[in-house]
Amino acid sequence: MDELQSQSIFMLDDDFSLIKKFNEGNEFAFKTLVHRHKEKVRNIIYLVLGNTDQIDDISQNVFISVYKNLKFFRFESLFTTWLHRITVNKCRDHMRRVKIKNFFTSFSTDEIDIPADEREHNFDIHELVRKAVAELPEKLKIPLVLKDFEGFSYQEIAEALNTEVGTVKSRIFRAREGLRKILEPYKEELL
Repeated sequence: MDELQSQSIFMLDDDFSLIKKFNEGNEFAFKTLVHRHKEKVRNIIYLVLGNTDQIDDISQNVFISVYKNLKFFRFESLFTTWLHRITVNKCRDHMRRVKIKNFFTSFSTDEIDIPADEREHNFDIHELVRKAVAELPEKLKIPLVLKDFEGFSYQEIAEALNTEVGTVKSRIFRAREGLRKILEPYKEELL
C-alpha cells in the first residue's frame, strides 16, 4: 500500500482507532490527530486568551502534552473532551504566567474602552465581542466560549472542566449576563 492510500485510510479512522494505532507505535496516527484537531485547539486558545502571539506556542504545548500522555487516555470519554480539557488547562497556565509577569512589571493590557469617535469609524463587532469576553472572569469565560463559540454540550463542558452540569449552566448564564452589561454601551452598534 502506498503512502497516499495509507493517508486516506487514516483520514477515515475515528479518533479512538488513531489513538490505538499511535499507542501501538504508528507515529502517522498522531500526525493525523493533530491535523484533525489543530484548528479547533487554536480557536479555543484564541477565544479564551484573545489575540495573542502565543497561540502557536500554546497550541504546540497542548499537542506535546497529548503526545506524552496519550498512552494514559482511558477511552471513557470522547478524545475531544480530553483534548479540550488539556487546552483549557494550558490556557489557564498561560494566564497564570501572564498575571505573575504583570505583577512584577508595570505592563498593562488593552482594555475594552474604545473612544466614541473610533467606534464609529473602525467598528468591528467580532473584535468588540472578543474583548468583552476577555473581560469576563476565567471561570465564566471558559464555559461560555466552549458553549457559544465552539458548540459543546453542557455535558461535554462539565467533563472538560471536571464540574457538574448545573454549575456549567449557572456559569454560562452569569457570563451572558456579564457580557450584556459590558456590551450595553455598544447596543446601537450591535443592533
